[in-house]
Amino acid sequence: MNGRIRVAVSLLAATLTVSSAYSADLLEVYQRAAQNDPLIREAEANRLAAREAKPRALSALLPQIVGLGSMSTGHQDGGNTFPQVINPDDPATRTIVNVPTTFESDTDRTQYEFRLTQSVFRWDQWMTLKQSDSQVAQAEANYIVAEQDLLVRTCERYFDVLAAEDTLQSATTARDAISRQLEQANKRFEVGLIAITDVQEAKAAFDNANAVVIDSKRALATAHEQLRELTGDPFEQLSKLSQSMPLKTPDPQDEEQWVKTAMDQNSALISSRLAAEIARDTISIRRGGHFPTLDLVASHSDFDSDQTTTTRQGTTSIKGPTDSNQTDDTISLQLVFPIYSGGAVSSSVREAVYLHRAARERLEATARSTERETRDAYLGVLSELSRVQALRQALESSRTALQATEAGYEVGTRTAVDVLDARRRLAQAETDYARSRYDYVLNVVRLKRAAGTLQAQEINDVNQWLTATAVPPQPQPQSGPSSNGDPQLQTPTPPAQPTPPPHT
Repeated sequence: MNGRIRVAVSLLAATLTVSSAYSADLLEVYQRAAQNDPLIREAEANRLAAREAKPRALSALLPQIVGLGSMSTGHQDGGNTFPQVINPDDPATRTIVNVPTTFESDTDRTQYEFRLTQSVFRWDQWMTLKQSDSQVAQAEANYIVAEQDLLVRTCERYFDVLAAEDTLQSATTARDAISRQLEQANKRFEVGLIAITDVQEAKAAFDNANAVVIDSKRALATAHEQLRELTGDPFEQLSKLSQSMPLKTPDPQDEEQWVKTAMDQNSALISSRLAAEIARDTISIRRGGHFPTLDLVASHSDFDSDQTTTTRQGTTSIKGPTDSNQTDDTISLQLVFPIYSGGAVSSSVREAVYLHRAARERLEATARSTERETRDAYLGVLSELSRVQALRQALESSRTALQATEAGYEVGTRTAVDVLDARRRLAQAETDYARSRYDYVLNVVRLKRAAGTLQAQEINDVNQWLTATAVPPQPQPQSGPSSNGDPQLQTPTPPAQPTPPPHT
């Protein structure tokens, strides 16, 4: 019974291991990247933040209402001495004495005010409102740039993984073939058909091929990590390009037309144009510091004071409240005319002029860069189109050459070195052909980005060229020593080098 349980648990674990490997195509990878890529989320936050420029600029032109209030309690006391004449009508008894006088006062005051200010004429506020439209439009253009950049980065990292897989597969196939050739060389040497140098050449080629496989595995792991960095999730298997992928020339097949489209629609170039407009508006805003301002101000205030005063003079004491209440309603026009601010306004205007000049130079640099990228991508599509066709033929020729070389080696007209060279050329041809197909797709995507026409629909179009890849079972670690302890990087043990037979 326990044995059956162990078998069931083992089968369940194997099933979970296989199902945990996630296979995806380009569209699924892009959707995951659009959700998890930090750069696109940062761009979205920046776009939302920039949208607030318009309501903030508009708020300065709307009424501004503030309320002011205060409450205070005070106590005051003091004293004075006043001269007083006694018996003023009798010169003989008339005297002057100093009579002390003291007083105490307690006061409670309450005051509040509501003030409404409506801007009538402020040049800087109207120009800021005009500038905010350009700022919002620039934020939208920058977000489109980030979206297109995500599309390109997704394609680049997706096809980098496929290229690394193709390189590893080609290197592994070449290593296995060289391993078989090394075994054949050992057997031929044992019966005296070839010299020891042929065995040593095969052994050196096997060691070199093994090193290439290890390096290819490392490159594949790096490519997977770069894709995981973009999407936030690992992908064990990716759909590959179909052999029937169409190879089309750019439409329209006119380089100048693509450049013209890029000059009109490239989002990075549009953002640079808007940045120049924003810098130009900033000059006008700064110059507004010399202009007068006119505001309509309406206020309502209320002042209430409760005061109790006690006065003592000699034996006489007087105590009485003193209450006051005042309400004030005013409406006024306030005109402020700046006369001299120490040169601060003139300095800020000069600063804005220099920044506008810098923005114009950045615009020129972006325009030249956009034209260069468009022409380069257009020529890249054409060259990769021809290169794919040429490398396809080169791959067939390399396969034919290897077959002929192996046949010559069997009959003794070609050496082992010739066979090893033919295998290396075939492996390189396979790698170059696979990479050229990916480069063709990437150049198509880059051309549309440079022209400003790249959209998410392009991912759907490219995704139609892919074929689903089944998820293979996870490889089990091999028993035996490994140079680095990593079962994925374990290498097969080459056949032992034979001992030369004694000469008779």
